[in-house]
Amino acid sequence: MDLQLDTRVVLVVGGTGFIGDAVVTRLRDEGATVIVASRHAEGDGLVLDARDDASVAAGIARILDEHGRIDGLVVTAAPSAQTLDPAKNSDPEQIAEAFDAKALSFLRVALAAIAPMREAGFGRVVGISGQNALITGNITGSVRNAALILIAKNLADELAGSGVTVNAVNPGIVREAPAVEVPAGRPGESSPAQIADLVAFLVSPLASTSGESIAVGHRLRGATTL
Repeated sequence: MDLQLDTRVVLVVGGTGFIGDAVVTRLRDEGATVIVASRHAEGDGLVLDARDDASVAAGIARILDEHGRIDGLVVTAAPSAQTLDPAKNSDPEQIAEAFDAKALSFLRVALAAIAPMREAGFGRVVGISGQNALITGNITGSVRNAALILIAKNLADELAGSGVTVNAVNPGIVREAPAVEVPAGRPGESSPAQIADLVAFLVSPLASTSGESIAVGHRLRGATTL
C-alpha cells in the first residue's frame, strides 16, 4: 500500500531511541522527508529539548524555514521505564518528573507543530504512550502514560474538522522478538518495527482516525472498557 508520504515532511522527536529509530526508518522507506530530533542530535539531526519551550519553538521555526511545512509529528521522546526507580513508583517527585518528561513534552511539541498544520489545513500528530496507563501498581508509569493519552484526546477534539488528527499509540512490552503468549493481566509484546508500521499509517494522508488510543500487540489481557 502506498501511504502517500513521499511529499510529506515529518518530525520525529526522540528519533534516535529504540522505537524512534524504527519509526524514522519506516517513514523514510515510504519516501517521507524525516527530521530526526533529540536533545543530543548528531549530523543532520535537529537539536530539540522537548522540555524547553524556547528549544521547541526554535526547532519548529527551523523546520518551517528549511522545508516550508510540517505535515506530521511523532513524539517518542521520554525516559525509558528502565531508568525509573521502582522503589519510587509512588514518589511525588519522580511522578512529577516523569509527567513533565513524557506527557508535557508531548504537549509542548504538539502545540508548536499544530499551529502551522492548522493553517495549512492538514497535519498528523502521534504520541507514543504505553499500556502502563491501564495497569495499577506503578503510579509513575500509569500517570505519565495516561496523561499523554488524555492530552492527545483533548487536542484531537479541539481540532475536529480542521484536517489535523491526533492519536496515541500504546505499546505493551517492547522487544525485538515479541513473545506470542500473553499471560492474563499483562499487555502483549510488540517490536519497534510493528509500532513503526502503525505510526506510519496514522501519519499518512490515508488515515482519518483521530482521538484514538491504539494498542500495539495484544491489549491488556483480562480487562475491558466500554
